[in-house]
Amino acid sequence: MGGTAPVVAWTAGAGAGLAVVLAVAGALRRRLLVVRDHLAEHHHLARACSGPAAASASWWLAVALMALVLGSCAAQLHLRSAGLLGTLADEGAVLEVVGVVRSEVRPQPGRWGTGDAATFRTVLAVEEVAGRGKEGTAAAPVAVLGGPEWRGLAYGTRVLATGRLAAAAGAGRPPVLTSSDVQVLSAPGPADRGVHLLRTGLLAATEDLPPDARGLVPGAAFGDTSRVPVDLEQAMKDAGLTHITAVSGGHFAVLSVTVLAGTALLRLPRPVRAVTTAVVLGAFVLLVHPEPSVVRAAGMGVVSLLALLLGRPGQAVAGLAATVVVLVALDPWLTRSLGFLLSVVATGAILLLAPPLAALLDGVVPRGPALVLAVPVAAQAVCAPVLLLVEPAVSAYAVPANVLAAPAVGPATLLGLGATLTASWCEPVSDVLVQGAAGAAWWIAWVARTVAGLPGARVPWPGGPGGAALLAVLTAVVLVALLRRPAATDPADRPTHVAG
Repeated sequence: MGGTAPVVAWTAGAGAGLAVVLAVAGALRRRLLVVRDHLAEHHHLARACSGPAAASASWWLAVALMALVLGSCAAQLHLRSAGLLGTLADEGAVLEVVGVVRSEVRPQPGRWGTGDAATFRTVLAVEEVAGRGKEGTAAAPVAVLGGPEWRGLAYGTRVLATGRLAAAAGAGRPPVLTSSDVQVLSAPGPADRGVHLLRTGLLAATEDLPPDARGLVPGAAFGDTSRVPVDLEQAMKDAGLTHITAVSGGHFAVLSVTVLAGTALLRLPRPVRAVTTAVVLGAFVLLVHPEPSVVRAAGMGVVSLLALLLGRPGQAVAGLAATVVVLVALDPWLTRSLGFLLSVVATGAILLLAPPLAALLDGVVPRGPALVLAVPVAAQAVCAPVLLLVEPAVSAYAVPANVLAAPAVGPATLLGLGATLTASWCEPVSDVLVQGAAGAAWWIAWVARTVAGLPGARVPWPGGPGGAALLAVLTAVVLVALLRRPAATDPADRPTHVAG
């Protein structure tokens, strides 16, 4: 961390500086083109501006955004590498750190033990560090591996941890603190305490459910997969259903549509509907914690709500692009997050690929079922090559599995959230909601296990970038061949309409 970060920071800074120069040059070029065309042919100024000047404006905007992202990356790399933390990580020093718990404390899966012998993992946002006779401040995350003393620490707890710090295996990843001791310095703030109460309330309310529902209900409600049985977790992976318990755009879509529908039934004014939905989505972000895919989905929600508030039609693709640029500028490390990448490419595929794929079925099936089928096809097409970088296999039946599971996802999410909100103060209502969510979870688990048990459910595929590139090329060839075919219904026979 300490050795490579300054080099990367200088490289990013130099790239940002070059991008700024190019952006300024592009802006000057655009202005000169306008002036030149104005002097040469005054009455054709509009045509001149819409030609080379407009193209230059797009080029200028792209370079300016590149400068913004690279400049942010350089500044944050410098901030994270400054101070003692990077040096002590490179030296493998034993040290003390003061920081705030910034992820749920969970047992480390795989080779570690269970019960009292388990190793727990979390992320600590480090504020102060002391080691080898030196003290200083820090502003960087640290991955923590600790013993049973870490179990039960709530999100937002401020702690003093002691242990050995080591640089991570991959460049740009946070160092790893193998903790030997931890002391609580202060409890979480009011918001974090409220969130912890809600989350633990649902976990307690689902304690007596069958194992599959016991794990899936909290997963569908707010992304807690700590109790999902190992065999079910593998079945969902084989069936391509792991996104159900990974909070992202789907959860936000279900929640926002529900809130907007409710406020519309109450005939609330448009600004009140937008503000109410924003408050609910903000509270949901606090409940699930700001993970990368959650942040992306929340950002798109903000853009959509602004469009609603201003009375303008939603521009989903532009909203996605703006959200990604802003978030990457604020936190360049999001580009290293698999969850963020999958969330972005899946959303882009649903927006750009699903409509033309659904149009291929016009005249064969109604528009609604066509979209239900097209959405998982589009998402699977772009996500499969990315997932190959994690595991060299392809889910052969992911599309039918998602179509079968789709009717249960909304009820599992909404009923689970309802049970979360009522578990700590109205147990009878919470119990009814939990049972409803458990029924939806049972169906999701049944689909996952059934599909995963089919012959060839998991097809081996070459791993690494080469295998991912091969699958991406083959998928692109198939999609181009499909989309170049005429739709099922002759376009001349379709009624013309204007998209809303």
